[in-house]
Amino acid sequence: MIKTKAMHSISLPSSRLLLHSTSKTTSKLACHVSPRMFFNNSNNNSGNRNGNLNPINSISKLLWGASLPPGLLISSVRATWTSTWQIMMSQLAPSDPSGGYTRPPSKFRLKCQNPTSAITKLHLYVSLPCPWAHRTLIVRALKGLEEAVPVSITTHGFDGSWEFKDIPDKDKSMDNDIPVPTMDKVNGCRNLKEVYKLRKGGYDGRATVPMLWDVDNKEVVCNESYDIIELFNSGLNRLALNPGLDLSPVELKEEIEEWNREIYPNVNNGVYRCGFAQSQEAYDVAVTGLFSTLDRIDDHLGSSRYLCGDRLTLADICLFTTLIRFDLVYNVLFKCTKKKLLEYSNLHGYMCDIYQIPKVAATCNFPEIMDGYYQLLFPLNPGGIRPVMPSGCEHNFLSRPPERESMSSVGKSVQHVL
Repeated sequence: MIKTKAMHSISLPSSRLLLHSTSKTTSKLACHVSPRMFFNNSNNNSGNRNGNLNPINSISKLLWGASLPPGLLISSVRATWTSTWQIMMSQLAPSDPSGGYTRPPSKFRLKCQNPTSAITKLHLYVSLPCPWAHRTLIVRALKGLEEAVPVSITTHGFDGSWEFKDIPDKDKSMDNDIPVPTMDKVNGCRNLKEVYKLRKGGYDGRATVPMLWDVDNKEVVCNESYDIIELFNSGLNRLALNPGLDLSPVELKEEIEEWNREIYPNVNNGVYRCGFAQSQEAYDVAVTGLFSTLDRIDDHLGSSRYLCGDRLTLADICLFTTLIRFDLVYNVLFKCTKKKLLEYSNLHGYMCDIYQIPKVAATCNFPEIMDGYYQLLFPLNPGGIRPVMPSGCEHNFLSRPPERESMSSVGKSVQHVL
């Protein structure tokens, strides 16, 4: 029995649906409604698949029939949702007065690229959807630091946190080299927040990835991605299996920094500024900066294999982790819709060129990336529906020869050093 303010009630006996009125003046409105009108229509299975009833659809049809809900209800729900969205976005993506996304600074920075000798064991915490964490996985792999710096991989939790989860064998990727979420291999914590709280003095801030952990001293070493990849590149050569690889040579540092100054705000963070914009003005500024920068980079790559010529550098790694997610996520979810990466004559081939460097593809788990964005970012995708993966983002497509070796004076020897 369901009662309404007008003291009407809906009775649902096994054989029929009755609409009663306790008011004598409206007693003529009493009616018998066949359940077949709502529940047993064999010609319409959208709300009754496999015999499962959808009470929300049934009640809405009873109240409004085939018509749209009343305008007042639509306006009320829209106002409520907008207010709720603004509250959630203020926590997920802090903004400036214009509604532009402002990324919070990393709390734990490396003071130097040679950690104190007191640190004997390092452990890396990452998540697979995160492009900032992806940087660290790639440099760790290229430098041969997999054994020296073990990794625990988080996955997105229902409440938006990064949690640890062991993936059953039957659910693991067919490619054993592709990383999957794991349990916390060092501290046995349930989620990343608990790991941060283990440090001396605790921690109540944002629990972000990547995070480099001092195992013996139970302390956060760093949670700034660029500091970590610089450390992996040159600060741990005594532990690296490929110490000869230098992704930030002295003679290119200034050029690398110039690229970073352009790419970070407009591309790496630019896609987030589009997706997390809380006003039309903020979105317009972000999307204009994003695509004008991509256009300039595409022109540059028409005559240069990598950003700094023949040498793969940290600037390329930082750009790659955004590009590999562009058509997969950002083009749709973050409204970066002006062009797909596949439409760029040079950028797409450049991305494929890096993807095909040994060990790089093995750091990319595309289903986990899509789940992390489409399911974790609830305010941007309330239904949690993950779209089909674009064919241009599948491994076989990305593995086609990009034919960019001819742009390098050293040709394929660029990859041989890796």
